[in-house]
Amino acid sequence: MDRLDNTIRPYAWGSTTAIPQLLAVEPTGEPQAEMWMGAHPGAPSRTDRGTLVEVIDADPSRELGEEAVAKFGPRLPFLLKILAAGAPLSLQVHPNLEQAKEGYEDEERRGIPVDVGHRNYKDANHKPELICALTEFDGLCGFRDPARAADLLDGLGVDTLKPYVDLLHAHPEDAALREVLTAVLTADREEMAHTVAEAAAACARLGGEYAPYADIAHHYPGDPGVIAAMLLNHVRLQPGEALFLGAGIPHAYLNGLGVEIMANSDNVLRCGLTPKHVDVPELLRIVRFEAADPGVLRPEASPDGEEVYETPIDEFRLSRYVLPEGAAVHDLTRATPQILLCTAGSVRAGEHELTPGQSVFVAAGEEAELSGVGTVFRATVIV
Repeated sequence: MDRLDNTIRPYAWGSTTAIPQLLAVEPTGEPQAEMWMGAHPGAPSRTDRGTLVEVIDADPSRELGEEAVAKFGPRLPFLLKILAAGAPLSLQVHPNLEQAKEGYEDEERRGIPVDVGHRNYKDANHKPELICALTEFDGLCGFRDPARAADLLDGLGVDTLKPYVDLLHAHPEDAALREVLTAVLTADREEMAHTVAEAAAACARLGGEYAPYADIAHHYPGDPGVIAAMLLNHVRLQPGEALFLGAGIPHAYLNGLGVEIMANSDNVLRCGLTPKHVDVPELLRIVRFEAADPGVLRPEASPDGEEVYETPIDEFRLSRYVLPEGAAVHDLTRATPQILLCTAGSVRAGEHELTPGQSVFVAAGEEAELSGVGTVFRATVIV
């Protein structure tokens, strides 16, 4: 079992206080957006045996287990994070596995360097995600019912939004959503900036259900993504609740602290709320134009105390243990690789004492016992 030393990424949208507060350290004054736990080449966790990439590369079958290697290859197929949003992240969508492979191969054939800003596909993998709230956590997930989105836009009283309101009342619904998102993202930038400014002022004045969009516009003045965001469901998670973000689902995290797990990929197509490249035609090919409930997940408890967040993919499996005073020792030994992350209290994982923000990597088949008082998230795979 290896204690992990993890990198904190200083993205501009990160909270300056949430991760330091979790770790019980003084804030630096700089944003601290994500703590990465895993073997992503961009910032692999470090161990006494080298980086987790080096540890796994030295003996994939021993570290990951033969079944996991046979199914996912000789790499850890997930990345675990603590995510601390102090400002809205970009509005984005991820491809499915087939789309990712096709997109990656196409851009490779065309000789587009992987590190340039207009490259869409950094790898050939999909990127399903799960975010579990540690505090109240605000986000956007999936399209609203078009009629409800029309009412929201109409309530702003902004004349230049009327054509979008009319389109949203058209049928079929998927075509209506596609037409409006296309119109918003391809509109004249200067004209759209004026529309967004008017909409932002109305959101600030009206408050209530409009308040999240006033905050988004404050961080991204004039960005057409402000209007696109109003087409999506606003969700406020309570601690312990989660959202699963599958392929094609537009989403954005707005504010809060959470544990995030995802397939090990960098493939993101942006819809707005960003100065980065927005490839509208490719985005429209990937987005699923379906109005749906965002589907807040709550963990399902098993008899041994493990609470599992069920998702439809195999690259990751996230669960947690909430250990009360006097709780029994739990045997977490498993034939697949694991990362154990403490988020509250003080727990013992094998020979390691863990406090909030600390984590360990457990190789496949390695004996792993958990005890103490606190909360531990367990990340592994399904084989």
